[in-house]
Amino acid sequence: MSEEREDVVRPSDIGGEGPPVEEKPYKIVFEANKCFGAGRCAEAADNWEMDIGTGLAKPRSYYIDEDELAENVEAARLCPAKKGDGIIHVVDRRTDEEIAPDPHGDGTLSVDW
Repeated sequence: MSEEREDVVRPSDIGGEGPPVEEKPYKIVFEANKCFGAGRCAEAADNWEMDIGTGLAKPRSYYIDEDELAENVEAARLCPAKKGDGIIHVVDRRTDEEIAPDPHGDGTLSVDW
């Protein structure tokens, strides 16, 4: 039996409950405080937009379905923040694992707050 590490941030602990998992099985965790407005996410995905006032990105929705998954994974992959590790995290709500960018390669959430 493996022990849970206390220093690991679980995606299910971030944000609200959201819509039913069956409808929107994926969740976006966004480290907005690290965004510097490169805009690569908005180029890759309709779910991302650049805020005219701040010059920074923001998601239109934090919960997405299967049809929106590929473009949001691409947005996470393209984000140059955090030295290329990205600040957009796409999480499977069913397993609580990070799908993208997953720089650790183990499914743990790679936030840096």
